[in-house]
Amino acid sequence: MKLHELKPAKGSRKERNRVGRGIGSGNGKTSGKGHKGQNARSGGGTRPGFEGGQTPLFQRLPKRGFTNINRKEYAIVNLDALNRFEEGTEVTPELLIETGVVSSEKAGIKILGKGNIEKKLTVKANKFSSTAKEAIEAAGGKTEVI
Repeated sequence: MKLHELKPAKGSRKERNRVGRGIGSGNGKTSGKGHKGQNARSGGGTRPGFEGGQTPLFQRLPKRGFTNINRKEYAIVNLDALNRFEEGTEVTPELLIETGVVSSEKAGIKILGKGNIEKKLTVKANKFSSTAKEAIEAAGGKTEVI
């Protein structure tokens, strides 16, 4: 096979349908829109969820719960993720973002106690779960709330 003999797989390329290009095309005159009516007009059609004037489903269903606008969303880090750092490292939110442990700080960083920690680290974060705090201190490290 040579470069000029390459062809796309059969059925992978489809030519676009050019409407309104004469009766021979099968989509001439009304361009596949039929005769008159809402959907034949320019800008015609209905908005998503419209049910012909009947009360739409999203309005018929009961509303539940609420969203607290003051909610703080913490980026969570488990203990086993801290094992990647060298012994005696000071783990800060900036370091966690830099190394890719968390993608963004959000409202802050919370350390949770999943997994176990084998290294002595100084961990600085906004929040710690009680199990995480115990585990870090049991490994000989320190926790600091910032």
